[in-house]
Amino acid sequence: MVSINWEEFKTFKAYSSKKGDNFEILLDFLKSFYNMTSPRELFETMLNDDIAQLMLRKREFHSVEDLEKHLFKYFNE
Repeated sequence: MVSINWEEFKTFKAYSSKKGDNFEILLDFLKSFYNMTSPRELFETMLNDDIAQLMLRKREFHSVEDLEKHLFKYFNE
């Protein structure tokens, strides 16, 4: 299992266009830095990190399906 490198995240965040939304930046970081493509992989990685768990709880994401709905919410628009 991958551990989130928060120092690399800070560097990634500094160049992100999504200012102010750490959760969205974290998703982009995991996709980019760790080449994660599946919602399950993203969710499991976040569950194994205390800070990322707080981000999930704040948004009331309790399952892979919750995260998947968030990831694809603009897909059909």
